[in-house]
Amino acid sequence: MSEQQRPVPRVGMVGGGQLARMTHQAGISLGVDFRVLAGSPQDSAARVCGDVHLGDDRGLADLAAFAKSCDVLTFDHEHVPEPVLREIEDGGAVVRPGRAALQHAQDKLRMRTRAEELGVPCPRWRAVTAIDQIEAFAAETGWPLVLKAARGGYDGKGVWVVGGAAEALEVLEGAAANGVRLLAEERVAFRRELAVQVARSPYGQLAVYPVVETVQRGGICHEVVAPAPGLDEAKATAAQELAIDLAQALDVVGVLAVELFETDNGVVVNELAMRPHNSGHWTMDGARTSQFEQHLRAVLDLPLGSPRATAPYTVMANVLGGEDPGVYGRYIHVMAKDPGVKVHLYGKQVRPGRKIGHVNVAGDDPADLLARARDAAAFLRGGDQD
Repeated sequence: MSEQQRPVPRVGMVGGGQLARMTHQAGISLGVDFRVLAGSPQDSAARVCGDVHLGDDRGLADLAAFAKSCDVLTFDHEHVPEPVLREIEDGGAVVRPGRAALQHAQDKLRMRTRAEELGVPCPRWRAVTAIDQIEAFAAETGWPLVLKAARGGYDGKGVWVVGGAAEALEVLEGAAANGVRLLAEERVAFRRELAVQVARSPYGQLAVYPVVETVQRGGICHEVVAPAPGLDEAKATAAQELAIDLAQALDVVGVLAVELFETDNGVVVNELAMRPHNSGHWTMDGARTSQFEQHLRAVLDLPLGSPRATAPYTVMANVLGGEDPGVYGRYIHVMAKDPGVKVHLYGKQVRPGRKIGHVNVAGDDPADLLARARDAAAFLRGGDQD
């Protein structure tokens, strides 16, 4: 069948990681054509998707060729260089989210500047290139403070908590040697970390999910509780409205994840991601419409699905790799002990500390759900079940 006769749209996702894998899964039930640009046949999505193009998912030649074969282009990461995106858009490709929106998730300096213009609550921050600038900033905020790479950081990479000038200078010199721009941020005294996801379509329809609590260790998300236990309804609504306002102001198309700090004075924005996000994996088993289906609906300008939760609480726990790669052999014990646990593995080579999957469990008691999710995740990693 010719391209002109294709009866359903073809979505191309740039990047072959687990987010592309789970978006492909959602695309099957929607009945859309789904194509992945992956760097290797061993990438998570490339292992399961029937339509895989291998190439450089950050290079102009491969991305331009890939875009021509798709009706809509979207992403499972934010690392495509801005000049490449500009060339692809100028060539007529439909890119969602577009370059103008995506730059705020790619570059923390741009994100902080725009958020400040919009009056969005954020940590105090400053672009820094010299140790005297960092020391002057620390004189205002106090030590320790946080240094962040403006681009490319994720899962704790590109983030340094420094307790004094000597530590800061070491980070600064390393960044300068690698051409990395830095910003300094105050270390926020927060009660806990929260996240909220909102989807927006080109038509302008919006759908916002419940605010969740996230538990981070070493910069990696370990657990999510949806909705965030004990969060005042007014604060939850304010957080959702903040996410909606950002999606509209930044002209986001697709899913926007807003990571937040809950403080004594309200919430402040920590990070943005314009794609499905780890904080939304609970939606696969705990919401009417998963974040992956919602992202596809949004970039295709379809009516959005209901984001409502299907249980009072859902807990997600990431499965991190351990020393023993035999994860599948442990399925039987997890499933036999707790049939209510839903296991999602990503088909990735097991390495210690690497995200290789997650488990979801839904019910009425968040403490009980956390215990069950932790137990399952620990055993799949290679530990003991309680």
